[in-house]
Amino acid sequence: MTDPQQPPVEPVETPERDSTGPAPGFGEAAGEMSDETEVEGNQIEGELATLATQLTERTADLQRVQAEYLNYKRRVDRDRELVKQNATYAALAPITEVMDTVDRAREHGEVEGGFKAVVDQLERILAGVGLVKFGEVGDPFDPTIHEALSHIGEDSDVTVTTCKVIAKAGYRIGDRVVRAAQVLVVDPPSGPTEAPEAPEAPEPTEEADRVEPAEPAAADDETNE
Repeated sequence: MTDPQQPPVEPVETPERDSTGPAPGFGEAAGEMSDETEVEGNQIEGELATLATQLTERTADLQRVQAEYLNYKRRVDRDRELVKQNATYAALAPITEVMDTVDRAREHGEVEGGFKAVVDQLERILAGVGLVKFGEVGDPFDPTIHEALSHIGEDSDVTVTTCKVIAKAGYRIGDRVVRAAQVLVVDPPSGPTEAPEAPEAPEPTEEADRVEPAEPAAADDETNE
């Protein structure tokens, strides 16, 4: 039952929302999304910059490691070659004395027949491993490859100190001297060269000094007649 004393309730009117306009709070949400996108973009740019820096550093590290490896490889190759040269030097140094005996035998004409074949084969083997013989008469004296046993005077035919006699030949492997050549040397003349004497003028003879009298003139003879 309705209470006759209670006033009637009036209906509340709800304002109609315009469907064409933005919903309440949409602008604020869009602004927040835009700010978040900008922040995320800045973060990505920062991460990219960091990655680029790291890439540059890693590339520099790789280049440094590669350079160190190349230097190490060069050192190893150089040391290996040096060890090889030292071993060859140690093996061939005593053989130079054998070659001295061969040279003396050759000077006396004793390298003949089967012995000559052995000597030729030995020389080919030594040349194949790089042992080179040097030292000839007339070579300018070089203290880096020659050992002067004695000076045997002066020689006007030379202008510098010259190897005159080869006592023992020298040997080398590449640029390394296994044994210096033992030589006797001559020096150029130390004093001024004497000029040849001029030929002496012939001495005047008595006949040249004596003056013959002149003959009388023909006119005087006619007058006297």
